[in-house]
Amino acid sequence: MRPFRIAIPDDVLADLRDRLKRTRWPEQECVDDWSQGIPLAYTSELATYWADDYDWRRREAALNRFDHHTTEIDGLNLHFVHQRSANPDALPLIITHGWPGSVVEFTKVIEPLTEDFHVVCPSLPGYGFSGKPTTTGWGIEKIATTWDTLMAKLGYQRYVAQGGDWGAAVTTQIGRNGGNCIAIHTNMPMAFPSGPLTDPTDEEKDALAAGEYYAKWDSGYSKQQSTRPQTLGYGLADSPVGQLAWIVEKFWAWTDCDGHPENALTRDEILDNVMLYWVNNAAASSARLYWESFRSFGARGRVEVPTGIARFPKEIMRPPRSWCENTYNITRWTDMPRGGHFGAFEQPELFVDDVRAFFAGVR
Repeated sequence: MRPFRIAIPDDVLADLRDRLKRTRWPEQECVDDWSQGIPLAYTSELATYWADDYDWRRREAALNRFDHHTTEIDGLNLHFVHQRSANPDALPLIITHGWPGSVVEFTKVIEPLTEDFHVVCPSLPGYGFSGKPTTTGWGIEKIATTWDTLMAKLGYQRYVAQGGDWGAAVTTQIGRNGGNCIAIHTNMPMAFPSGPLTDPTDEEKDALAAGEYYAKWDSGYSKQQSTRPQTLGYGLADSPVGQLAWIVEKFWAWTDCDGHPENALTRDEILDNVMLYWVNNAAASSARLYWESFRSFGARGRVEVPTGIARFPKEIMRPPRSWCENTYNITRWTDMPRGGHFGAFEQPELFVDDVRAFFAGVR
């Protein structure tokens, strides 16, 4: 275990500003909304702010208030935050982000969670400050066993897990594995109907409509990342505006933002997350997780450990509890009043309250 401090070199920041200033822009979209992608006017405005006004050193200092570490497991250097609780009865909790997120998603919840938990918050392989796999095989199954190894290395033989997006897939797999994990919580349950729906309920109709919309209008990124992540990486690694647009469009699509991402998150918060991709050149390496695991994202196999589910109303997929019962041993279900895909980032108080209440019952 090695202490780690975020310290991006000055020349990386200077290169970023230079690239932003030299962006070759496309023409404006042919519509007056986001239906063709992130609009030129907003992208240009955000890029100008990133180059001229965004203060990375201040944001970097804020991230460094947490206890960062790295360790090597199976030949890969892994980054994680390990924030210990002063509570003698604290329960170890490993919490996992997804794409296009990062540990930045959890900056509002780590401190309040330490009232009850020893919080471990790793960067996925190929994401953030974690190392990039140089061989295949780093899919969700391997990450799940790696997280179990990490918790054991930290001295935690009994722990709980939480996650959304890819973090939900990893957490679900940890729950399937059982072992030292005694319970899981997710804000993106992965479940499907057990058979044909002859007379779907209103809730099932909503879930089916959400799935149809995703497949028709919102899934192009996943097809590219799951089939040709290397090809995609060249453009995103070379253009900070390209990386910005690739991520921010999903913050518009997947947050509870009423049409604009800055209604859900601040401009600086959005850019903090983009920075963890840009400064680590993680476009291709993060996309490879889709190549590894996207076709098994909703793999069958029941989770028998107690499971808490927080379903946010603007989540990408919204399977009803009846579908989720086929996959999870649900002992707590919460329909959240607001929020989207990035629950901890968008609605930290609701998120913390639900995590705390669920795991209080499994200590």
